[in-house]
Amino acid sequence: ATAARNQNSIGDRMEKNGEKLVSCCDRCNLGASVVMSFLQVLTAEQQLQAANNDYNFDHPDAFDFSLLVHTLRKLKQGKSVKIPVYDFTTHGRQKEWKTVYGASVIIFEGIMLFADKELLKLLDMKIFVDTDSDIRLVRRLRRDITERGRDIEGVIKQYNKFVKPAFEQYIEPTMRLADIVVPRGGGNMVAIDLIVQHVHSQAALASAHQAQPLPQTLSVLESTPQVRGMHTIIRNKETSRDEFIFYSKRLMRLLIERALSFLPSQVHIVQTPQGEDYEGRTFHGKRITGVSILRAGETMEPALRAVCKDVRIGKILIQTNQDTGEPELHYLRLPKDISEDHVILTDCTVSTGAAAMMAIRVLLDHDAQEDKILLVSLLMAEMGVHSVAYAFPQVKIITTAVDKKVNDLFHIIPGIGNFGDRYFGTNAPPDWSDDDMDEPSC
Repeated sequence: ATAARNQNSIGDRMEKNGEKLVSCCDRCNLGASVVMSFLQVLTAEQQLQAANNDYNFDHPDAFDFSLLVHTLRKLKQGKSVKIPVYDFTTHGRQKEWKTVYGASVIIFEGIMLFADKELLKLLDMKIFVDTDSDIRLVRRLRRDITERGRDIEGVIKQYNKFVKPAFEQYIEPTMRLADIVVPRGGGNMVAIDLIVQHVHSQAALASAHQAQPLPQTLSVLESTPQVRGMHTIIRNKETSRDEFIFYSKRLMRLLIERALSFLPSQVHIVQTPQGEDYEGRTFHGKRITGVSILRAGETMEPALRAVCKDVRIGKILIQTNQDTGEPELHYLRLPKDISEDHVILTDCTVSTGAAAMMAIRVLLDHDAQEDKILLVSLLMAEMGVHSVAYAFPQVKIITTAVDKKVNDLFHIIPGIGNFGDRYFGTNAPPDWSDDDMDEPSC
């Protein structure tokens, strides 16, 4: 977590320079001065004071630090959070809160970030942006008048009465706590470039594993002549839909049986019809829940139901945002209380791993245990395997084959094509990808 104590909105400045720095898991932009989202809910009396520019929004007591610390802690754990949306016109929180997901790099930005001791403990890097007081005043005038509908007299009154004294008392002294001080604010491109490089280097750690050997958490179905033969059929572009479905189902059955072998078991002795004891094994756990990533992952449900009696089933729909290129959760239906269940997460192909990772985060948000999640896929790319294993080292990954390459369109190479379209008989768009969740995760 990196904090920018920011009178100048360094995050906004970096966005303008083409650097996407404010990000969380699905890369939701927290926006400038995100800490202002955590202003306390005002009483009726305080609401009246705020309307008359007599309420001090620049005092530490104006912020809900307990909620802020709780939120950042969850983000650092990779879990989703709800961010309040503060309305500066009505001086209250809106009913709809913003959902944000955790990520490798999280940037928190806003005033008073260094004023709370518990919050300071969560920050790995602290940045103080030192901006000229005249520039701060001009920007405040422009923002409050144009964006918040206030008059110039009220803005200046609030600035002289609260903002300037609060800066001198609570903000400027915290400069000594910063790891980096950026003089001259957003105009200091040398400092900004150095920070950008640092953030990129941290994000790059998440991809440095790509050239490494495949992780030990991966299990690939033995490539017997039968398995190889089924792959030959379903990978062949000339294969009819009927044959594609038949051999895909056959391969799915083998894959699910392989996945079940990783579930915990214990010795169980039974008596045979001949009156003899037989030392066998039985499942040692509370329940098994299957969760499919729609729509292609749903095709694996019959195989799971066929070999796993009374399995509970859930569904997740994740689609790509066409503007950002990032996965977004659109539909979720999970059985109640999966906290002690062994969860089998199914998707037919995994290319970059974006959909699978978001689905795993959703499961963790619903108290599933990482070491009890099994990701099961017919075909995966090495990129997707590494990405999932790096983000969730305790998740077991089971597949029938791993292809080495992903092309510029995020197609697995040599691949299998768009599994969902070949299975359901629909046509893929020209720019589909194996992790394209408009044809969800096919």
